[in-house]
Amino acid sequence: MSAPDLSHRFREISLKLIAPDGTPLTDGPVTVEQTRHAFGFGNIGFDFVELLGGPPQSDRGASRVFGGADTDRAVPLLDAWLDLFDSVTLPFYWRGFEPQPGRPDTARLLTTARWFADRGVRVKGHPLVWHTLAPRWLQERTDAEVEATIRDRIVREVTAFTGVIDLWDAINEAVILPVFTAEDNAVTRLAQAKGRVGMVRLAFETAREANPSARLVLNDFDLSTDYERLIEECLDAGVRIDALGLQTHMHQGFRGEENIWNILERFARFGLPLQLTETTLLSGDLMPAEIVDLNDYVVDSWPSTPEGEARQADELVRHYRTVVAHPAVESLTYWGLTDEGSWLGAPSGLLRSDASPKPAYGALRGLIRGDWWHAPQALRPDADGRVRVRGFAGDYRVTASQGSAHFSVPSAADGSTVETRLRG
Repeated sequence: MSAPDLSHRFREISLKLIAPDGTPLTDGPVTVEQTRHAFGFGNIGFDFVELLGGPPQSDRGASRVFGGADTDRAVPLLDAWLDLFDSVTLPFYWRGFEPQPGRPDTARLLTTARWFADRGVRVKGHPLVWHTLAPRWLQERTDAEVEATIRDRIVREVTAFTGVIDLWDAINEAVILPVFTAEDNAVTRLAQAKGRVGMVRLAFETAREANPSARLVLNDFDLSTDYERLIEECLDAGVRIDALGLQTHMHQGFRGEENIWNILERFARFGLPLQLTETTLLSGDLMPAEIVDLNDYVVDSWPSTPEGEARQADELVRHYRTVVAHPAVESLTYWGLTDEGSWLGAPSGLLRSDASPKPAYGALRGLIRGDWWHAPQALRPDADGRVRVRGFAGDYRVTASQGSAHFSVPSAADGSTVETRLRG
């Protein structure tokens, strides 16, 4: 496969600057700098909930901890997160979110979500409906009661977080949902009665009614034709899907640029934005290829190694370049910052368990905050108050002696004129 072409991510605009008095700003220079990408570069924020939102209700009064470490260790990790990512996924796994009926963990998650949102981070909730980690108390209810409870849960969460979280994985892993056998759960039982499309409709339409402005994602790890068929069936049934989520946990090795590109092409045919929702690459020994369900692989120790770290950095760059190059993709979320508490205990983090950065962190930062970032640049307006700005599509700030203003370099309309008025 040839080198990925990312030129479509970069746009040039004519920025017309208006001074606070309403006249064209011709004094210079002015400084233009980027503040956020239009493309979502994300990571999970699961481990930050306790630091930012406080301990769970059952642990009130206990000292705050973070992933087994104290707050002094947590703050640098949070700084490392913010230095690289602009989109966060927060956990709404029902079993942990509402361990007892009527006692949801709303306050902690809302505090955490607001903290990120206040810093310009896009916040996503994951997920509203999922068979795994469904509350055990739900099993005691009839199918009709389960459906009513799921609807109530969706309305409660979507309504409570409106304006802070307006992006949700509406339903997770619906392909396997009716045939899931790892554990008994009421959501799978309901899915066997309603069918996959019925469950997707339930999740999407209930969430849409609760917040008509929400963007709702169908998310799955099964990237086979089964998922394509489900998407087709849902669209044919009139279910409005805002984006398609594709999971790419690569514990068994990097799938390669051509494979990843072909996956993106297959799902891009639906004309919907694609989100790479869950990505991992390992910096240690790979999981054996014969493992079918990644959850079945258990080892006592799974260390990061120097050889693995070099491989991870190389593969991460290749993966990100491939994904960002595809015009249908709007975001890519890496699944975890550190090896501490990583999914399945794998060495998949960008930082080691001791919080020291792996080569992958620096390599990824070189892309996101280097090659794909518009560093502060001094420009001089012409007689009409215009400057030419070329950079990765996203949000920008312009600063002059008379004030500053925010503007956007749009993802489309190359060569367009953007007018912004400075405020002192």
